[in-house]
Amino acid sequence: MKSFWKYIVSKQGLFYKSILILTSSFLILYIFPFGGQFKYEFQKGRAWQYPDFYSPFDFSILKTSEELNKDKDEVLKGLKPYLRSNINLRDNVFKNYDQEFYNFFNKEDLKFQADSLYNFGVQQLNEIYELGVLPPNYIHKGNESIFLIQKQTEISININQLFRPEAIFDFLRKKLMNSVYEEYEDTFNDLFFEIIAPNITLDNEFFEKQKQQSLQNISRSKGFIAYGDFIVAEGELVDDKTYKILDSLRSEFISKQVEQNSFWIIFGYSILIVLTFTLLLLFLYSYRFEIYENNRKLTFIFFNILIVIMAVTAITNYNTDYVFAVPICILPLIIKAFFDARLGLFTHVLTILLLGFIVPNSFEFVFLQITAGIITIQSVEQLYRRANLFISVGQIVLVYIIGYFAFTSIQEGSILKLNFTPVGLFMLNGLLMLFVQPLIYIYERIFGLVSDVSLLELTDTNSILLKELSDKAPGTFNHSLQVANLAEAAANEIGANTLLVRVGALYHDIGKLKSPSYFSENQTASVSPHDELSPLKSAKIIIDHVIEGIMIAEKYKIPDRIIDFIRTHHGTSLVYYFYKKQQELTPKNIDIDKFKYSGPKPFSKETAILMMADSVEAASKSLKAPSHNDLKLFIDKIIDGKMSEKQFNLSDITFSEIETVKKVLYKKLINVYQLRIEYPE
Repeated sequence: MKSFWKYIVSKQGLFYKSILILTSSFLILYIFPFGGQFKYEFQKGRAWQYPDFYSPFDFSILKTSEELNKDKDEVLKGLKPYLRSNINLRDNVFKNYDQEFYNFFNKEDLKFQADSLYNFGVQQLNEIYELGVLPPNYIHKGNESIFLIQKQTEISININQLFRPEAIFDFLRKKLMNSVYEEYEDTFNDLFFEIIAPNITLDNEFFEKQKQQSLQNISRSKGFIAYGDFIVAEGELVDDKTYKILDSLRSEFISKQVEQNSFWIIFGYSILIVLTFTLLLLFLYSYRFEIYENNRKLTFIFFNILIVIMAVTAITNYNTDYVFAVPICILPLIIKAFFDARLGLFTHVLTILLLGFIVPNSFEFVFLQITAGIITIQSVEQLYRRANLFISVGQIVLVYIIGYFAFTSIQEGSILKLNFTPVGLFMLNGLLMLFVQPLIYIYERIFGLVSDVSLLELTDTNSILLKELSDKAPGTFNHSLQVANLAEAAANEIGANTLLVRVGALYHDIGKLKSPSYFSENQTASVSPHDELSPLKSAKIIIDHVIEGIMIAEKYKIPDRIIDFIRTHHGTSLVYYFYKKQQELTPKNIDIDKFKYSGPKPFSKETAILMMADSVEAASKSLKAPSHNDLKLFIDKIIDGKMSEKQFNLSDITFSEIETVKKVLYKKLINVYQLRIEYPE
């Protein structure tokens, strides 16, 4: 049992990666809108590249979204509003009339006219409430022809046939004009104003039901293709009509596949998703082993892939027209900000390949997104500079728009049919990409990573740690500045991360804060503290500045990417001076490992550059008025010595790049020593 747990512990990294792949794959499978894949690829405006094609089964030709929207507009335009008449309210008006009539008309004054005047008022009320009374100041919207519901009866009328309360005085004036009751106009006005009440209401609930029913009755198809019917010939151009037929066939085929073979569809998708993530891990294992071994960084990459896929899936489920508003190019931007451009592009391409299964017009989508991703990787340099981000976003949006114009001209055969809605979505995409800066900051805090923005902050020489180095070890501080300048220039020449190298150089010797006087650059007197120590103890103090530097960096929460420079800037090299002194004292039985740095060796271009710049700058202090040739031979000797010790074997720096670094260091040191060109005598 113990051996089993030991095996589990020894393989915990592999188990974690397996769980990460399976969990990510399951989440993607869960959110994927499943459907079978139509085995024929086609595009409007391109030739049919397969043999003559006949319908494999009966299917309907589906209407396009534009045609369906047009049908919906026509249906909604033709829908009549539903108004309901309240009979009880009408009856109450007549009751109120009966009760109030003699409060307004004096029965004794009327004498024999009372009954006829009463009946006249009833006639007017019957006419007013023949269909019903609208609410005061009612504003009608939509079709003037309406349905009026009275009890269980539904009749079609014009809205203008209903009585409006604000017309009551005009109505009575016309009725009483030139009649025997004209003298009672004011009294009737007061009475009717008191008792008239609206009894017509808009029945929204019933209208919505009818609206939904009418929309459901819209036919989704506009034609029918029978089994065996000819569709398209080999080499024939896929025009608009043929494209709609093939698109309808594809939709029908996918739905049939889901109904009949859902298990195999899920199984197939599972294999493809797991394969994609496995390819990512293989890439990391082969070219970015440090990231492969770091589960936190690995989780960060997988997390961002999942976020992008979830965002695109959510938008696709809501409305496929908005898919180009999703800022997918944020993914390579983020990966590049924390790692490097090559990994950013590789991750972006794999993510786009997965998204190709769920978006419409997958070829167009994949082409545009991969092109935009390449532009993103190539254009975004020094992300911490705000202007660079705006310029890069502008370039990405421009690529989207140009690509969309090109696809439209191919598919429609004319630029006049261009839809400007996607152009607006591309603009929105660009605006959303600007949020990459705050997103990078959030990721730094959550995952403990470091970006160029944080690196820029670390270059501030007024920071607490560098200020302390300047005060307590001024020689080391000046040495670090010189190394930073040399390393930055060399990194720029070979395309390495200049900002990372500069920060690494500024902090690589902070371990000397523990015992600054034991390092020659900080010694002002002619007497050295090492004179009173054994070579072994002196070597230990010198070697320990690496360990002390790591401890100080961790205390001040310096990122791991910078601590790597502290760890590797001496690699496994020998403290040669004290080793030779020890040989003079005890020529035999010397433990050479006690005079060696513990490493590790540089494992990136940046750390290799720092080792070269640090070694050359430190050793150059021993030169006294060197010539051009002396300086060149000196640099070759120092760096070739490091190469003979195999210090650069783990870094991905090439011999050609090392030679370039030598040339840069040579040019820089010429300026330091203010050497002039040697003219022939």
